[in-house]
Amino acid sequence: MRRILIALTMAVCFTAQLQAETAFNERPKLVVGIVVDQMRWDYLGRYYDQFQTDGLKRLITKGYSCDNCMINYLPTVTAIGHTSIYTGTTPAFHGICGNAFYVNGVKRSSCEDPDVKTVGTDKKDASSPINLLASTIGDQLRLHTDFKSKVISVSYKDRAAILPGGRGANAAYWIDTKNGQFITSTWYMEELPQWAKAYNQEMKQNKELAKVGKDVGLYPLCGHLITDMAIASLKGENLGKGEETDMLCISYSQTDVIGHEWSTRGDKTDEAYMELDKDIARLLKALDAQVGEGNYLLFLTADHGAAHNFKFMEDHKFNADAWKWKEDYLMEAEKQLAEQFGMKPVIKDMLDYRIVLDKESIREQGLDEERVRQIIVDMVLKMPHVSFAFDFKNAATAPVPEFLRERALNGYHHDRSGDIIFMLEPGFYSFGKGSSPIGTTHGTWCPYDAHLPLLFYGWKVEHGSTSREVHITDIAPTVCQKLHIQQPNACIGEPITEVIGD
Repeated sequence: MRRILIALTMAVCFTAQLQAETAFNERPKLVVGIVVDQMRWDYLGRYYDQFQTDGLKRLITKGYSCDNCMINYLPTVTAIGHTSIYTGTTPAFHGICGNAFYVNGVKRSSCEDPDVKTVGTDKKDASSPINLLASTIGDQLRLHTDFKSKVISVSYKDRAAILPGGRGANAAYWIDTKNGQFITSTWYMEELPQWAKAYNQEMKQNKELAKVGKDVGLYPLCGHLITDMAIASLKGENLGKGEETDMLCISYSQTDVIGHEWSTRGDKTDEAYMELDKDIARLLKALDAQVGEGNYLLFLTADHGAAHNFKFMEDHKFNADAWKWKEDYLMEAEKQLAEQFGMKPVIKDMLDYRIVLDKESIREQGLDEERVRQIIVDMVLKMPHVSFAFDFKNAATAPVPEFLRERALNGYHHDRSGDIIFMLEPGFYSFGKGSSPIGTTHGTWCPYDAHLPLLFYGWKVEHGSTSREVHITDIAPTVCQKLHIQQPNACIGEPITEVIGD
């Protein structure tokens, strides 16, 4: 009897150990990351009854929803959002401080790289992840599998394709609106693969694309093209068919372009999300066919939200308006500074509510930089509808709510983020030359900009939801833990335990 008990005990222990080892090494065949540019969290509820069964509603009813996912840095813009999702960290560490920022004193777009060339077009401006300082989910997956995993990223915008994939991605593809083709750069390859060339040939025959031309971002057609390219990538690269887990990153940009032009309400935005729903359904169908339902892990989120149009809000008696830095405030600020110091301009730029000082001008004029900083802070605080302003160097003692200070510092990189930051009252947003008077924008700490949808679906994801606050930086460590790979190298987020499961 004693021998039987010992044998049974050993068998149970062996089985438990085997199950643990199997679970630890078990991974999905494919990871799919979807970012919907400018998608507010409340759109899931606003459009829920209109979603078809096999599209976004499928992710909601069968997946896991984190209903209180917040952005934990400033500013809330596209390049930062995409980067933070996939790196699990903030601009303080990943270095992508805006859609444009200063690198060693030179203003650059987030993915601008003068040392690479475009592939698939004669366009001169080329892009790469050269400014990205941290690794991504895809980078870690590639490292873990000795670069056997494939990581492919697709979008309309270069930054929305390049930054999710990371520095080690196999490829990133974005649309050149000049010739209506998907392109890449020599960072990834010298020539487009045959399957990409074949799809570009199909695009040349697209009559609707020929009609809208370079304005394709203003139409749901843009989302259709992104979906088609994602499916072409899925098939052309045989993603999810190899021995190791692959990754496909997809970003839908038309929702952002349409939102900037027509805001959060109206037929254009409604149509954009109904067509997006159809694109998600087509994508899921292709994934089921290629990889098999339950064999891929998918998440869907946004890079930021958006404010309601200021005029719409004013008409309904809300406190809101356009805030015009260059037209209403910059010239007056420079005039006041000149009256006090008799000096040349010392403000180089204002990017995403952050003032960049012209330090060379300050030095040439022999001015006290600290005094100049304080005077500008005091001036900004007196401007209409400014809630807070402070010098990054004096953030620790600034009279600002702690959560705002933390978000501002999370978004601060000493060489790239400017010198002074300010926050407007809720409902007010920066409105410059070229902005649509019936459109909208984003960039603030307010929930309409910072509250994101976050859905997980597929491989070992149980249906459910949570209202616990999680952050955009928690997505990457959650995915990495489910894959049993190391988190990105600058990750500050925490795995979402409700999604991880047992």
